[in-house]
Amino acid sequence: MTYENSILNQMGLGNTDPGIWVILTFVSLVLLLILLIVIAVNSSKISKMKKRLDALTKGSSGDSLEKEIRDIIRENEEIKKDVEQNRKDIEIIYGKVKGAYQKMGLVRYNAFTQMGGALSFCLVLLDEKNDGFVINSVHSTDGCYTYSKEIRDGKCNIDLGDEEKEALSIAMGV
Repeated sequence: MTYENSILNQMGLGNTDPGIWVILTFVSLVLLLILLIVIAVNSSKISKMKKRLDALTKGSSGDSLEKEIRDIIRENEEIKKDVEQNRKDIEIIYGKVKGAYQKMGLVRYNAFTQMGGALSFCLVLLDEKNDGFVINSVHSTDGCYTYSKEIRDGKCNIDLGDEEKEALSIAMGV
């Protein structure tokens, strides 16, 4: 059986079975349906993105949004500069604090049993490396005498009295 169609004959498809045309039409319809589904999904995604963009801009124009972003970037750069300056200031302060006296030990005592009131004292001041000094003030009936001794790395090259040792232990937290 031959099917003739002048348009199909001109295209060289005049002897094609109509079943093939039905199959091609069905395939075309399926592809068209898939294309419509893809368009619907993309349309939904675009709608969601538009809602998110509207929420982000909150009615702002694109120019004002760009300005806001530039302002945020500028403020961020200023904050970075401030943080760097604070870091440098902290390093300077830390360097100064290292040499400052940070630890103290104080012991009050009676230098002589006939005197009351624990008027004599030993004061130890130490820095971070346990360097510093001992001041020993001895109160007697003749007057008040003050002595000092150097402390290096928590030790003294001169013998310490019991009260001085106690004040040094308190300062070092031992």
